[in-house]
This record gives sequence, C-alpha cells and structure tokens, in this order.
Amino acid sequence: MTAPATPTAPTTPAPPTGALNLSRTTATAARVLRQLRHDPRTIALMILIPCVMLFLLRYVFDGNPRTFDNIGASLLGIFPLITMFLVTSIATLRERTSGTLERLLALPLGKGDLIAGYALAFGTLAIIQSALATGLAVWFLDLDVTGSPWLLLLVALLDALLGTALGLFVSAFASSEFQAVQFMPAVIFPQLLLCGLFTPRDAMHPALEAVSDVLPMSYAVDGMNEVLKHTDMTATFVRDILIVGGCALLVLALGAATLRRRTA
Repeated sequence: MTAPATPTAPTTPAPPTGALNLSRTTATAARVLRQLRHDPRTIALMILIPCVMLFLLRYVFDGNPRTFDNIGASLLGIFPLITMFLVTSIATLRERTSGTLERLLALPLGKGDLIAGYALAFGTLAIIQSALATGLAVWFLDLDVTGSPWLLLLVALLDALLGTALGLFVSAFASSEFQAVQFMPAVIFPQLLLCGLFTPRDAMHPALEAVSDVLPMSYAVDGMNEVLKHTDMTATFVRDILIVGGCALLVLALGAATLRRRTA
C-alpha cells in the first residue's frame, strides 16, 4: 500500500530582484500609455497647455517683444515642469487609491520597474510636449535665441522629466488628489520665486540666494539663459543640464524607495 502523497504548499511568485528588468519596465510603460490614450483631457493638459501659455505670453507683451525674449526661454522650461508635476502626481495617486498599484506590486514586479515604467510613459509624452512648445516658441512666436534651438529642447525635456519625477515622488505622501495638488505650493512655488525668473539670483538676499543654489529649477532657468545668450554650448550650460538631469534621477530613486506595497 502506497503512502498518501504529501500536499505541497502553493507556490508564490518569486520576489523581484533589485535590478531593473527591461521587459517589466516597458510593459508597465505600455500599460500606462494605453490608459492615457483613453483620457484625452489629460493628454491635452500635458501637451497643449504649455503651448497655449507661451502663445498668450507672447501677445501679452505684443508691444514689447524684447520682454518675451527675456523671459520666454525660461518659461519654456518652467511650464513643462509644472504641467508634468501636476498630471503625474494626480495620475499616480489615482492608481494607488484605486488599488492598481497594490495589485501590480503583488506580482513579481520591482518598485524600480514600476517607477521606471511610469517615468518612461510620461517621459514619452514629455518629449512630444517639449518639442511642440520649443517649435512654437522659436519658429512661430519668433523667440530670439542666440544658441541652437536643439539645446532649448534638451533643457525643456529635462525640465519635463524633472516634473515627472517630482510628481511620482510626492504622490507617495498624498492620500487624495486634492492633497496631491496641495503639494504644488510647497514644491513648485518656492522654486518659481527663487529660480531667477523675476530677478537675478545674485540680487536676492544672501539667505535666499543660498536656498536657490540647491533648487533644480534655478539651474533649468540658468541653462535656458545660457542658450539665449551664447552661440555655442558653454561649460555652465553643461553643468546646468547635468544638475537638472541628476536631480531627476535622484528623485526617481527616492520615489522607488518610498513606494509602499500596500495602500494605506
């Protein structure tokens, strides 16, 4: 007589490794893009609003085009950062409160894969957004740029990616879409006031100038101004884009570290 078979414990998915997996990342990005495809209002907000704001700004200063030349390049980087921050933080929080993130993280999907997938999806839209805004400003609104428009596009794209990273990060600390919007005065407005858009940073109070030196938007504006004033790529411009890009990567890493596997 044979002994009864010993019941085996149900198998569970293998935990994800710490390294990023390309297939899991791209699958996450494809899922996010499929969802966004069915939300035309969100796509319009991300892609069209910066263009509309630049268009309005140009004709607000219709009697003084030099003013638009002086601030248009800076705002070309600021507008994408703000819109990507808003849309990314709200969209990510919506997935968390609906339980989608919790179900995804129950699969063999690492936090890094998830954050990288979201960044890749929103980054794809950021490329389109930055290209349209840069083309509109330079070739239709006659923004007077001494350097290459491609360098403007590079800074605008990095700013949009930074906004995406900040949105992903702050969504971890909000429990509702209203709270996500409330982070904007805390995260974006101080940078907007201290980035050098309204007055040169070296003309500020020394304490405020020191604070502005550690804010990434300051280097985004500085990078735009370098393109505005110099025909060639300068060492200062390279420093600025490296800082903005490095801040985006750092914030994405922090977003992955603070991502909870369970919805509160």
